[in-house]
Amino acid sequence: MSQSQHFESPHPRAATLFLMVGLPGAGKTTRARELATTHRALRLTPDHWMNPLFGDSMADGKRWVLEGRLISVALQALRLGSSVVLDFGLWSRDERSALRWLARTTGAACQVVYLPVDKHVQLARIAHRQETTPHRTFPMSEADLDAWRERFEVPDAAELDGGEIPAPPAGRPGWLEWAVDTWPTCTDG
Repeated sequence: MSQSQHFESPHPRAATLFLMVGLPGAGKTTRARELATTHRALRLTPDHWMNPLFGDSMADGKRWVLEGRLISVALQALRLGSSVVLDFGLWSRDERSALRWLARTTGAACQVVYLPVDKHVQLARIAHRQETTPHRTFPMSEADLDAWRERFEVPDAAELDGGEIPAPPAGRPGWLEWAVDTWPTCTDG
């Protein structure tokens, strides 16, 4: 066979959007790295951008702007047939539903990857992270963690099994509009 000839798979690899779900210290980024390697996927982690760019995990709402841009990049990659791991945490069912819906619009599969964590394990992991790599993390108090645990919505079986995507919240015409309201820079660019 000449060098100019090449083989194409008769069935291109289906792209998958992996949604990392869990609280700080759950092991999301470690698992995200594994998934990215195993599936040759693009890994997008806002925490790796926020501190270098803004020196803060939220930076007066800039996190939502950054996440919107990363989602746009993810959608472009999915359309090109590349899998993507979104290492965001995704504490709310609405966030996950919107992203599942957006993945579907690109023709990609979507997999919710939930990593639960015991509070004592979480505290130990966060303390270790703050001691060993303070430049790669943000200060988190036990009170912060308790408040976040209260707000966190554990994925249900339908989400974990790739079941039906629920309707958007009342007053929202669709998941695209919800996503753009939540992540202002989440455009189809």
